[in-house]
Amino acid sequence: MKRLRTVLFASVLLLPLPLAAQDSQTLADIRQELTVLHVEIQRLKRELSTTGTPSADVSGDTVLDRVAAIESELQRLTLQTEQMNHRIDRIVTDGTNRIGDLEFRLVELEGGDVAALEETTTLGGGDLPAVASPGGVNGTGDTSGGELAIGEQADFDAAEKLLADGVYQDAAEKFAAFNQAYPGSPLAPAAEFSRGKALDGLGDTREAARAYLAAFTGNSAGPVAPKALLELGAALGRLGQAKQACVTLAEVGVRFPGAAQKAEAAAEMTKLGCS
Repeated sequence: MKRLRTVLFASVLLLPLPLAAQDSQTLADIRQELTVLHVEIQRLKRELSTTGTPSADVSGDTVLDRVAAIESELQRLTLQTEQMNHRIDRIVTDGTNRIGDLEFRLVELEGGDVAALEETTTLGGGDLPAVASPGGVNGTGDTSGGELAIGEQADFDAAEKLLADGVYQDAAEKFAAFNQAYPGSPLAPAAEFSRGKALDGLGDTREAARAYLAAFTGNSAGPVAPKALLELGAALGRLGQAKQACVTLAEVGVRFPGAAQKAEAAAEMTKLGCS
């Protein structure tokens, strides 16, 4: 995994990133973003504090009435707990991804070796929350392991339809807007992957490679990961980065030995003349 991470970071560095935006960002800008994350964490901590006396009403004229009231209150509290847990999980995932991005940019601005960066420490400690990643040909599928916001699935489906219809520019913009509107979404890896396909359709192989990389790193063990890694390797090959492409494509079979993309990766490696 460390070898693959090094190759992927090196590959991204070799691509002419849209550095106009990154170069204009100063250390003060990055510190400001870290401050915003700190404020968000403190706000979450305040929400864990009590606000007064309990408001649960479990009174009743009979034992059955009181039991029914208690069951109703338990259901209400369970629902609130699940909603809060889901919200915190999404904030942790999004916050961890943002901190990882900030670490990358800080090292880059200071002239350090970004390939030596290790895995980002999870925001708040522990492991990243498990989220369901959509499956299927275009990344759609079961999301029962993660809740979706109102309109989230509809926005994703609308972008997928644009992609299927070949309206690549609109599809790429729609997927980019989706990930801005729903940070940490269970559909985020699929949205990045489909954005890459749309960019490929526009002939923008470099930006497509970055989208595939984002799709893979968004959930490197999810259903989207094998095809994202395959497309990333293929894109690097088309960009003339044969060495990085071969290493990336070889990882498809190593990391996902039972995936259908293993045979496709092998065929792509043969075409590139990988040893």
